[in-house]
Amino acid sequence: MDGTSTSAEALVRARVCLLPRAEGGRSAPIRGSYRPNHNFLGPDNRDMLVGFIEMQPDEVLNPGECAEFEILFLNWSALRPDLRVGKEWLIQEGAHVVGKGTVLERLS
Repeated sequence: MDGTSTSAEALVRARVCLLPRAEGGRSAPIRGSYRPNHNFLGPDNRDMLVGFIEMQPDEVLNPGECAEFEILFLNWSALRPDLRVGKEWLIQEGAHVVGKGTVLERLS
């Protein structure tokens, strides 16, 4: 996709890093189905995507750790920049930044 697609979904493989609690990150790990906001346009921007991170039943990602996941983004047509390899973004819970992501591969 070139960023002008009208498709409602995009799937990527990404590196997800949660901020440590000491740096303002979460106090608890993530597991199962995690659906934070994904902010590609900077910390002051409120145009965010919904992204689904589905973890295996035995997977856990603790604050301060990184792992690779497939992420399904909804409302892809609302994303202004391309989802290209190397693109970084903020992972937020509401306005609170809890992590960062980096696109490793476009899957759809």
